[in-house]
Amino acid sequence: MSDSVVDPSDIGERDAPPVEEKPYKVVFEANKCFGAGKCAEVSDNWEMDLKSGMAKPRSYFIGEDELDENVRAAEACPAKKGDGCIHVVDRRTDDEVAPDPYGDGTLSVDW
Repeated sequence: MSDSVVDPSDIGERDAPPVEEKPYKVVFEANKCFGAGKCAEVSDNWEMDLKSGMAKPRSYFIGEDELDENVRAAEACPAKKGDGCIHVVDRRTDDEVAPDPYGDGTLSVDW
């Protein structure tokens, strides 16, 4: 495993919709999810997969109208000792909007 920092601008961008249309993206650490379901309780973008028992987003790219509910999902996620495994990133600035545990917009992915 590399010690290099994950650049949020690189994740999933190859097939992404235009930034103007969907200015935010969800980075999901599925390997850290333990199926608490808090995200699905607070966001229509999140659902529980009955087969795996884990959460999954319906969409990885979201607009302004979907931002608040996905921020709630990221903040509600209890994985990673409260830092969560759902990350909302502003594609225009590459800053983490939520959960942002470091308070500086740095992507807090742990993989």
